[in-house]
Amino acid sequence: TARRARASESESESRKREEREFFFFSFRRFGTMRLRPLSLLLRSARTVETLLNGKQHVSDYQSAWSRTLSSHAQDTNTYIKQALKELKLPQRFEKMLVTPRREVSAQLVILKDNNEIATFNAYRVQHDNARGPYKGGIRYHPQCDLDDVRSLASLMTWKTAIMDIPFGGAKGGVTVDPSQLTVNELEKLTRKLVHSFRGVIGPHSDIPAPDMNTGAAEMAWFFDEYSKYMGFSPAVVTGKPVNLHGSLGRDAATGRGVFFAARNLLDHEGLGGVENKNFVIQGFGNVGSWAAKCISDHGGDIVCVSDIDGAIYNPGGIDVHALDKHISQGGKIHEFQERGTSVLPADDIFQLECDVFIPAALGGVIDTKVAKELKCKYIIEAANGPTRPEGDEILNERGIKVLPDIYANGGGVAVSYMEWVQNCQEFAWTLEEVNEKLENKMKVAFDHIWEKHKEKNVSLRTAAFMLALQKVLDARQVRGFA
Repeated sequence: TARRARASESESESRKREEREFFFFSFRRFGTMRLRPLSLLLRSARTVETLLNGKQHVSDYQSAWSRTLSSHAQDTNTYIKQALKELKLPQRFEKMLVTPRREVSAQLVILKDNNEIATFNAYRVQHDNARGPYKGGIRYHPQCDLDDVRSLASLMTWKTAIMDIPFGGAKGGVTVDPSQLTVNELEKLTRKLVHSFRGVIGPHSDIPAPDMNTGAAEMAWFFDEYSKYMGFSPAVVTGKPVNLHGSLGRDAATGRGVFFAARNLLDHEGLGGVENKNFVIQGFGNVGSWAAKCISDHGGDIVCVSDIDGAIYNPGGIDVHALDKHISQGGKIHEFQERGTSVLPADDIFQLECDVFIPAALGGVIDTKVAKELKCKYIIEAANGPTRPEGDEILNERGIKVLPDIYANGGGVAVSYMEWVQNCQEFAWTLEEVNEKLENKMKVAFDHIWEKHKEKNVSLRTAAFMLALQKVLDARQVRGFA
């Protein structure tokens, strides 16, 4: 009896230790998730609280954690299924359209400046190339995982299709916090990434680009390293510095495209463009800041912007050019001082009345709770996957029109394509030519979405996915399945 009691006590202690260790591991994980939606963090925190109260075993918590972080691909597939239902396509096409053609994982090992060895997980998902070479960015983020990359690769397939660009869809990522690495270490990491993936990328097979926490510097290293193996190849990657075979207008392209998207929607709604409309923008990085500046330059009022440090609000409109200069000089958004501007908690932006809300941060922001709180008339999705399906359903019920990400932030891939064309032709275009071509691309794509939206009486999101799916399926059928 004593032995059984000691064994039972030992098992109990072992289980408690296992739960404590998993809790601290998980706490470190979601402790780095400052950029994740607040609702996701609260859900995770509640799960941990339940675990610590002894009401749930660690394996149950692992399952809940997995479900929380593995929702991106499921969300994308939900939207695809909605469009497939409207298209009335045979069931056999669904698996083909949602399943990636190839997924590659690698471990990148670098020697840090302090002589420590660091290892990072890297991914490249090639979703579909029926309409042309794979195309998609590479992101550096501590919460990047295969599911995240898989979802974004799928979105790129539909984005290139809706923008009528002869590319397919891909995405890449490295699980790393770039703020914890020196410039020298980031260069080593990027070159190791090229070394690991050079067999599956190329100017006519898979063309990467910048994404979250990557930019012109990383693309320059990427181009240089690839050229060491394969010879001079500027078209292997887009988003390069202008003085290293990059394209004029590429840096502003996604944000400028968001402005064109907003203007097209408001024009078709009979509201006369962005002039005298109030905009709230969540996220003031590259996309959010350029969208804000373009909208402001054409008469729109940016009444609120936010980032991870907080939000600022000015009912008379924020001087976004001054704010952009303030941030570029190292200032924080909540430290910006302007007459009539007040500081708000970041989550308060969802309750502000405005004409247009633009989510330009991470995905999964607009869930059920936020969808019920929003006080806008229109949403322009500048971020990738900012709206969860359950949130989208509520927005549709409330009559809030959502312009989906696969169109709204398509300006970036449109100008990436233009950079690739210029590299292949070895001939550069002027900034005016690039912006004119981008404006035309955004207008033609929107006209097709709007026509399908009216013809089938479906949401703008479903209309966009219907068009994109049909284009990809048509290409795949013409090329054959052998």
